[in-house]
Formats: sequence, structure tokens, C-alpha cells
Amino acid sequence: MLLNQAGAGQGAGNVAAGGDIIDTTTQTFLADVMEESKRRPVLVDFWAPWCGPCKTLTPVIEKAVKAAKGKVRLAKLNIDDHPVIPGKLGIQSVPTVYAFVNGQPVDGFMGALPEGQVKAFIERLTGPATDGLEEALATAEAMLAEGDLAAAAEIFAGVLGEEPDNLKALAGLVRAQVAAGALDQAKAVLAQVPADKQNDSAVAAARAALEVAEQAASLGDLATLKAKVDLDPNDHQARFELALAFNAKGRREDALIHLLDIVKRDRAWNEDGARKQLVQLFEAWGPTDPLTLSGRKKLSAIMFA
Repeated sequence: MLLNQAGAGQGAGNVAAGGDIIDTTTQTFLADVMEESKRRPVLVDFWAPWCGPCKTLTPVIEKAVKAAKGKVRLAKLNIDDHPVIPGKLGIQSVPTVYAFVNGQPVDGFMGALPEGQVKAFIERLTGPATDGLEEALATAEAMLAEGDLAAAAEIFAGVLGEEPDNLKALAGLVRAQVAAGALDQAKAVLAQVPADKQNDSAVAAARAALEVAEQAASLGDLATLKAKVDLDPNDHQARFELALAFNAKGRREDALIHLLDIVKRDRAWNEDGARKQLVQLFEAWGPTDPLTLSGRKKLSAIMFA
């Protein structure tokens, strides 16, 4: 099958005109995009040969479309060779990507987004494949670990769209919302967990993360708390609050150090409060997290010294 000549500089020789990744033209846009979008979402990548970010985005979006395994099409349009359609759509910069569904543009983005956000954009349109939910969850967890909270939340939400009772996705969405500071939203999502699933390990970890974040929300700033501890190293309440503040800022190792210090100095303080807080942090961080593993060892060494 012959290829459309337009966009050959964008790697057209590697794709067939009837496949998931094609090059489209003004003449073929109606069939390639408008009609096809009545069967599945079609992404239109508006690009130009002189555009550096376009060259960055193209392989990323092609990879994501291939991973969707036929649930979405990518149609690439060279705006230099075919300016009519981008002109009608008011496109003034590239790369710009529009998503068409049922013959209408329904979503889009500008610029060369990272892979996680592109995949989340596609899954917002199609939902993750049922047989790929575990892969989607793994991707979302990786995005969450990298701090790409919006992309992680979108993927978790996409999985929930396919499986509303998927506890890993639900717990992951809560943790993403907690990390983003959206505590009320996280609380609302967590409330959806059935009563008989409350003790699930993933749910328990998400709940612990939310509780720790709520504790930290009422604390003072780091500088003030550090000054209190420097002034009086035995001010366990200030040190306890400093540890929570450190954890809220992502400085988990500092949080661990200060809570362990309280246990060393006074195990019975606040009815074993420092040890209990450590246990809650370990639950929030997860049982296989390196800091959880090392922290448990250090806590045991202190407790049984």
C-alpha cells in the first residue's frame, strides 16, 4: 500500500496508510481522522520539519500509541505542506496534538510532554487494556515515585474506570492525591473502600499516608521547629513535629532520624508516641521500602538494647 508523501521527513516510511500510525493530508483528513474517529479515538499530531520539540515528541507518542494495541490511531500532519486544517483549527504553534472522537476534537495538548503524561492522555481517552492493568499500575507507581503526580493520578483513575474495585489503583490514587496536597479529595476516595477491605495492605498504606499528611498540615515551619530542637534537644514534642514536617517535605530519612532519637532518649514519651509514629510511617512508606527496612532494624536495635 502506497504511503502519503506528506510528512515523509517524520518517518513515514515506517508506517502503512491503513495502520495505527499514519501520515495524513488535507485530502485524506476526512477519512483518516474524522471517519476513523467514529470507530476509535484518533490523535492528530500537527508538526513541522523545522520543529525541534516535534522530533522529541514523535517517538514518544508513537510508542504510546503502539502500546495501546489498536485502541487509538495517530495521524501526523505536516503543517507546512498542509496548512488549511491547522489554520481552521487556529493552531499557531507546534507540536500540537488534538484528540478526535466521533468526528469532533475533544482534548489536546501543546509541547513535547514526557512519556508518562502522553500515556496518561491516551488512557484518559481509551482506558487501559483489561489485560494490561498490572502494567498500567506499574507505570503509575513509577510516575508517582518520580514525582509526576498528575500523570500517576490519571493512570490510577483510568484503571478504576475499568475496575472500580481495584484496591491497588484506589490506594495509588489516594497516595498521589496526598502527595499533591489534595487531602480532601484523598479522603473522599478512601471513603469508597468497602468496610471488609479496610485492612488491605495497599489501603492501609494509603490511609496511613493520609493520616500523616493531615498531622503535618497543622505544624509550624521547618525553621521554627528546628530552632526549638536546637534550643532544647529534650523538647520531644518539637522534635516529633519536626520529624512529621520533614516527612511532609519528602525528607523521610531526616524524619526517621528524629523519631528514632526520641525513642533513644525516652521510650515512654507520650505513651510510646514516637515508636507508634514510626510504625505508621513504615506502613505509609510500604513494607519493602529501603527506609522502612533499615528503620525497622534500627528501631529493633534500640528497643532490645
